[in-house]
Amino acid sequence: MSDVARLSVVDVSRYYGRRKALSQVSFSCGAGEIIGLLGPNGAGKSTLLNVIATLVRPSRGVIQYGDRQLACGADVRAEIGMLGHDLFLYPELTARENLSFFAHLYRVGDVPGLVSRALDRAGLADRGDDFIAGFSRGMRQRVALERALLHDPTLILLDEPFTGLDQASTAALVDRLQERQRAGCLIVLATHDLDVADGLLTRAIYLKDGRMVGSDTDTYGLSERYRRAMLA
Repeated sequence: MSDVARLSVVDVSRYYGRRKALSQVSFSCGAGEIIGLLGPNGAGKSTLLNVIATLVRPSRGVIQYGDRQLACGADVRAEIGMLGHDLFLYPELTARENLSFFAHLYRVGDVPGLVSRALDRAGLADRGDDFIAGFSRGMRQRVALERALLHDPTLILLDEPFTGLDQASTAALVDRLQERQRAGCLIVLATHDLDVADGLLTRAIYLKDGRMVGSDTDTYGLSERYRRAMLA
């Protein structure tokens, strides 16, 4: 099994016809880090997450997990948890049924207990038997995050995870990510919310027009650092 908590992005490019979604992006990261992919819309953040998740093949370059370059994404997908723009929840099912369905797909043990704990962590223990169709965006986001973490993944990929969350839910999500960080997970997230990312990230990766235009390990005062990077 690959060590997906050590990740190297090596000269990765991704083309869609003549459009370069990513152009020669390179960086390495490891267990216990929270990496932020920062940049405007169209910068390539979601594309890069999808490449790391093995959902999209790079046109050039490689993703290395631990000491191996993998030809088959199935070799590492069991160790990856991803929250994308599509939350992968079924509106005609309850929150509990959604989580139970994915728990069975992940082949985890004690599904009822695991799902109950996930609902507690999402702050939705009293809404577990309500249909997802009646949930707010923020509530669905919280369920989807727990769906992505059900199988205790080592590599966690999050695309705009703070979207639709109120202040209390944002704080709870930050606590959850820091708990996973302390457990030795590697977290890579794309976000526009620099106020939340300020001080949360261990490293910021700045993307612009598909290119990496800088990085910071000091992520306090992030708004000003981001502004300077975008002027590069």
